Amino acid sequence: MRIGELAERAGTTTRALRYYESRGLLPARRDAHGHRTYDERDLRLLAQIRTLRDFGFDLEETRPFVECLRAGHPEGDSCPASLEVYRRKLQELDALIGELSAVRAQVGAQLDRAERARAELAAEALVPGGPEPVCELGGRER
Repeated sequence: MRIGELAERAGTTTRALRYYESRGLLPARRDAHGHRTYDERDLRLLAQIRTLRDFGFDLEETRPFVECLRAGHPEGDSCPASLEVYRRKLQELDALIGELSAVRAQVGAQLDRAERARAELAAEALVPGGPEPVCELGGRER
């Protein structure tokens, strides 16, 4: 198949395919007229790349999976190098989850503090002579 058909079947662009070719991820086979030619194996490589990219892997991280498929393995993640990329990605994700959990805890604490302060102001407003409530938009409540 030609580059346009492969791009359409893979759900990508010819520009992306040329880029993958330049990075050595997609083979650069040519027919007698100099046109790029591809087969079902190339479509499978692209599916592997796309799946990994959807999971947040950068393009270079897909290389071991592509090489594993090219080596004839039925799955791109059955080679030791692919497994190592999975391990590193899981460590990265665990670190990000830890960072996000810490930020979430801080935001939750700020919300609790702000709600307590608002409740205290509202309670003071009910006491004769307490402060007049202020509208969130900067005006006085009526």
